[in-house]
Amino acid sequence: MKIHLVDGTYELFRAHFGAPPKKASNGMEVGATLGLVRSMMLLLSDPEVTHVAVAFDHVIESFRNKMYAGYKTSEGVDPLLMAQFPLAERAVKALGLVTWPQVKYEADDAIATAVARFKKIKSVEQIVICSVDKDLTQMVDGKRVVSWDRRREIILDEKGVIEKFGVSPESIPDFLALVGDTADGYPGIQGWGGKSTATVLAKYKHIEAIPSDPNKLGLGLGRAVTLLENLKDNYKDALLFRELSTLRTDVPIKESLADLKWQGATSKLKKVCLELGDTRIPERVTKWK
Repeated sequence: MKIHLVDGTYELFRAHFGAPPKKASNGMEVGATLGLVRSMMLLLSDPEVTHVAVAFDHVIESFRNKMYAGYKTSEGVDPLLMAQFPLAERAVKALGLVTWPQVKYEADDAIATAVARFKKIKSVEQIVICSVDKDLTQMVDGKRVVSWDRRREIILDEKGVIEKFGVSPESIPDFLALVGDTADGYPGIQGWGGKSTATVLAKYKHIEAIPSDPNKLGLGLGRAVTLLENLKDNYKDALLFRELSTLRTDVPIKESLADLKWQGATSKLKKVCLELGDTRIPERVTKWK
């Protein structure tokens, strides 16, 4: 069997910017939620999709905001989108899918925890992470755990991660720490661009293994000297950024593998769709509990 772990936050953002706006009878904007529901129904229409869970950032802030003041927040997020998070979670749950709304942790952490737990089970042939988040590529493992960009129909297995970033999945947190991640709000270390960082980490894998001898980096001497000086001067920041980008695998999710099996939509879906102003959605549901 396959397990599909969906980044619900990404899906909701994608629907907000891609689906047409729609107002419910009470005047609330619900276009993103409707787009998300349709996206999940499309996913479930594939006969290979049997076990599914959807993780959400119930609030954008997490424990990482206490670690680093510049970490991403909800500031600047469209209020019309923010207001839909509780509704989107309720709609996905009514569709009969396991949902993991995160407050202390992030959606990525819940997905990482599920990957770490369920990939140990022999009956699980493959885990498909439905997200484009760079952080989640650290969980890719051979062809058994892959990352799927549903919009562009791109699947990254371990070889694909190496081709895209120049480093293996285990080095992704180190890579992001040095290069920086504007989406998450940390700048990386000055001068460490993607190409130079990939060259170094492809050989040494982790920040603490990078040698102090510039001749060993595999770069031009002048550039190597500058990069090592910058790393030395900002070493604590580099380790902090790596900690920020390293996903947690100890999120308290209670569901078993059997719980992830989609048994069909619940009767609550009709009520939710009535609120959303689209009563046609239940007519297209092929399976009910």
